[in-house]
Amino acid sequence: MASVNMTVGSPTKHLISYAVPLILGNLFQLTYNAVDSIIAGRFIGKEALAATGTASPVMNIIILGISGICIGAGVLMSEFFGAKDKENLKKEMATTLLFGLLFSILVVCLGIGLTPALLSLLKVPQEVMGMTTVYLRIIFLGAPFTYFYNALASALKSVGDSKTPLKFLMISSVLNGVLDILFIGFLGFGIVCSAVTTVLAEAVSAGLSMAYIYKKIPDLRLGRSEWSMDGRLLKKTLQYGSVTALQQACQPVGKLMIQGAVNTLGVDTIAAYNAVTRVDDFAFTPEQSISHGITTFVAQNRGAKKEARIQPGFVRGLRLEFAYWILICALTLLLHRPIMMLFVSGEGADGMVEIGSQYLVTMAFFYLFPAFTNGIQGFFRGMGNMNVTLLCTFIQTSLRVIFTFLLVPHMGIYGVCFACAIGWSAMLLYEVPYYFYYKKKWNQSA
Repeated sequence: MASVNMTVGSPTKHLISYAVPLILGNLFQLTYNAVDSIIAGRFIGKEALAATGTASPVMNIIILGISGICIGAGVLMSEFFGAKDKENLKKEMATTLLFGLLFSILVVCLGIGLTPALLSLLKVPQEVMGMTTVYLRIIFLGAPFTYFYNALASALKSVGDSKTPLKFLMISSVLNGVLDILFIGFLGFGIVCSAVTTVLAEAVSAGLSMAYIYKKIPDLRLGRSEWSMDGRLLKKTLQYGSVTALQQACQPVGKLMIQGAVNTLGVDTIAAYNAVTRVDDFAFTPEQSISHGITTFVAQNRGAKKEARIQPGFVRGLRLEFAYWILICALTLLLHRPIMMLFVSGEGADGMVEIGSQYLVTMAFFYLFPAFTNGIQGFFRGMGNMNVTLLCTFIQTSLRVIFTFLLVPHMGIYGVCFACAIGWSAMLLYEVPYYFYYKKKWNQSA
């Protein structure tokens, strides 16, 4: 697919054509994550399901921290593309990839070494400690592939191509699922195989993205002499990316703390919580995909000095967020029990299904809040105002963690629903008035 210039044409059409492939791609990515959990729970046991659930927040910190840096870089690349500045576009591409190589190697070394201490802090039950340690260390080895895929996908999205990353995620998702079913479901291999297939799928998607860029996207293709880090751009990338990475990492750090509270409730509850958080991911990630569409649209038009297009595009993006919430709310209310039954079977399954179903019925209505918070965050990222996105996420995460520790001892994982709603409400109470203040200030300076 050729690059897409969002500085001309219908904002709604651009947002839909950009967001839909992103949503589908992320759903495929979430699907192969869920496949790991489903197969682990059904073919290895509830201990394996608890182990993957305990490791999940740690994995998310890595993934979202990495994607935060890549989103920051993507904002810059979108601006350069909108301004038709091909030289700086390529310089930013090279800087992002070379920095990522060093960064991901550091993540691997620290992650493998600190895994036992981290799991001890999380109060992981002894019966799943060994299994979780092995699983998480293998996942850490895949950090370089995770970074390179996210960086290359951000580059493609910055020039308006969100469909190609979808194709590569589809391939890696199918590969991961097939290998899991073959080696775990039929041949009886353990949790090590589940981690290895996940890393392999990440490597395939990264390799395909690089090959495609070199073959099809000349604006992003780097020659030998262009592989160097630009100090000026690295500073700006880290300025954007580090704030975005902190903002992205706030959520999984919060989940990590929440996981610590849930871990005190026993293996059955840990397993149930792992299942419902997978469903949460299916709800939240498409909302984030629409938000990324808003970011790219706003950044391209800001780079092209077409400020008059920014506001209409943002409003239409919020309408898409609302329409998606109606869909995910209806599906969750209709299918909450069948969804939970996918994850567990056999003795003890009924109790876990009941706990998870109660959680999902409540969260179906609360998914409206992050639909709007994500849309507003997308606008501010596109405008280059990363500090407000970090502050709002910090407010939301802090309150969610505090209320989780207050409510979970009395309500179990059902208390997490209300803790999330309180955090999102506080975030909107700050974001919405600030948006109108920012809009007024922006209009006066225009």
